[in-house]
Amino acid sequence: MIPTEDASARKRHIEEKLQQEQETLSFIRESLEKSDQLTKNMVSILSSFESRLMQLENSIIPVHKQTENLQRLQDNVEKTLSCLDHVISYYHVAKDTEKIIKEGPAGRLEEYLNCMAKIQKAVEYFQDNNPDSPELNRVKFLFEKGKESLESEFRNLLTRHCKAVPPVIILDLIAGDDEIETSEDPSLNLLPENILQDLTCISMWLVEYGRNLDFMNVYYQIRSNQLDRTIKGLKEHFRKNSSSSGVLYSPAIQNKRKDTPSKKAIKRPGHDHELRAKHLSDTLNEKHGPAVGKEDILDSEIDSYIHCVSAFVKLAQIEYQLLTGIIPEHHQKKTFDSLIQEALDGLMVEGESIVSTARRAIMRHDYSAVLTIFPILKHLKQMKQEFDQVLQGTAASTKNKLPVLITSMETTGAKALEEFADSIKSDPDKEYNMPKDGTVHELTSNAILFLQQLLDFQETASAMLASQETGSSTSTYNFEFSRRLLSNYICKILGNLQLNLHSKAKVYEDTALGAVFLLNNFNYILKSLEKSELIQLVAVTQKNADKTYKAHIDEQLHIYQRSWVKVTSPINENNMPAIQPGTKLKDKERQAIKDRFKAFNDGLEELCKIQKSWAIPDKEQRDKIRRAQKENVTGVYSNFWQKYANVPFTKNTEKYIKYRVEQVEDMIEKLFDTSA
Repeated sequence: MIPTEDASARKRHIEEKLQQEQETLSFIRESLEKSDQLTKNMVSILSSFESRLMQLENSIIPVHKQTENLQRLQDNVEKTLSCLDHVISYYHVAKDTEKIIKEGPAGRLEEYLNCMAKIQKAVEYFQDNNPDSPELNRVKFLFEKGKESLESEFRNLLTRHCKAVPPVIILDLIAGDDEIETSEDPSLNLLPENILQDLTCISMWLVEYGRNLDFMNVYYQIRSNQLDRTIKGLKEHFRKNSSSSGVLYSPAIQNKRKDTPSKKAIKRPGHDHELRAKHLSDTLNEKHGPAVGKEDILDSEIDSYIHCVSAFVKLAQIEYQLLTGIIPEHHQKKTFDSLIQEALDGLMVEGESIVSTARRAIMRHDYSAVLTIFPILKHLKQMKQEFDQVLQGTAASTKNKLPVLITSMETTGAKALEEFADSIKSDPDKEYNMPKDGTVHELTSNAILFLQQLLDFQETASAMLASQETGSSTSTYNFEFSRRLLSNYICKILGNLQLNLHSKAKVYEDTALGAVFLLNNFNYILKSLEKSELIQLVAVTQKNADKTYKAHIDEQLHIYQRSWVKVTSPINENNMPAIQPGTKLKDKERQAIKDRFKAFNDGLEELCKIQKSWAIPDKEQRDKIRRAQKENVTGVYSNFWQKYANVPFTKNTEKYIKYRVEQVEDMIEKLFDTSA
């Protein structure tokens, strides 16, 4: 049983809690009622706002649509007015631009091109929209007039500013002196910068709008003429200064060279040896020696041609660089090909003329003419790589011009070399052509001089010789092969010369003079070989050529010395009469001594008189022969003189004992000396 007090308390507690719950429920109900009321009020407000919005929208939308329509109408009006202004402007183009078009583009090219752009647009408009309009004909006329004026301006600008480059500047240019400042580069002055810009603008317009490529023909014709005049001016420069020696440079180059010689300075190959070449060209052929002064003219012509070739290559390079900024890319090679033709043809014609002249001279057996080909051919081969680079992209006929000329020169040179070797062998043995004093024959000096020229052009000469062996010029250069070819050729010349000299020596009636003649010639050949690189070239084929020539010289010396046998033989100890000391001489013995003294005197006088006029140009050989003769003759004479000078074989001693030993030595010392 639960106690009564606890039950009452629990009951009160439950009643209190129930009372609280009822109060809470009552509060919730009141809150819900208030919320419902507020909701109703909000719904009422929103409904009112929606109604008002609908009223506003119904009022604004018609106004907006009307405003939008008005705006569209305004835009259309403005566009229409703009189009009208644009269209009307085309009708004013002819009037606005006519004066400028008629006056031409000179001095205001940019403004003129702007006018041409307006006219171009007007032409396009009328053609598309109103092809029957008289305005179309008018703007078309102005467009054609303007195009002609631009073409004329292009021609006038080129003509006025294309001037031949002065020769001294060309010489500076091809000299390639590293110390010349870039600002002095003549290539910068071919066309002024502003003129170049104008030409480029006109060119671009004519290509894009003018639809006319005739200006490219104008360009190459004018520039071609300028290039040709520049080359001809350089030739004239050399012609006027043909009496000057060496290479002609401008004062600027000459001043710079005083202290710092240029490493790249153009110098004609073999120029150091041209004095020998000049002498050779004067004496190589007895019938066809050039007139006095012709060597200098020939030398100048060679220098001129070589420098013109170098100038052409350099100028052509510059012309192509200039052309690339003016002529459209796909027309550049063809235009360049046409541009260089006149100057290139001139060089090729001149080169063929040199070859033709050499051929005619060779036909006359004047082999000195081949010397003009050597330096030119060497230079052409050196320049061929640059030539090929410059002519890259040109027609095949243009590229082949230089190789054809080189082949022509090689063929002519090879023929000259071969015929020269044959001429050395077959040179006639004519008495009037032989030196009276037995000195070096003209044939020998000319042959050696000719061979010495080959030292400066070994590669060139070897290529010529190779072309004869293989039928074509060797494209690759083999040093050993070329050196052997040249050595064989030189040895062939020397062998032919030696055979001919032996034949010529037989023309002399005096064997001793023939020996002196051969001795002089062999000695001259040996000395000439030793003084130059020829001896090394000969040694490639003949190892002991120097010893061979020395043996020939000694052989001829012994032959010469035999001419004195008739002087020494009468007084030789074997021919002396046996005389007993202290006994009286018999008439026969006295006469024998007289005869021997007389034979010696007569022989000595005769030989000294004859051989005094003979010549041995080489002092070393001359002294050697004199010493040998002194030892030979005076040795025998001294013995004879000592034995019989004091023997009473005659009352007229001075008649027989005419010379003391010292006098004989003096007489021999005067051999080979016409001034003695």
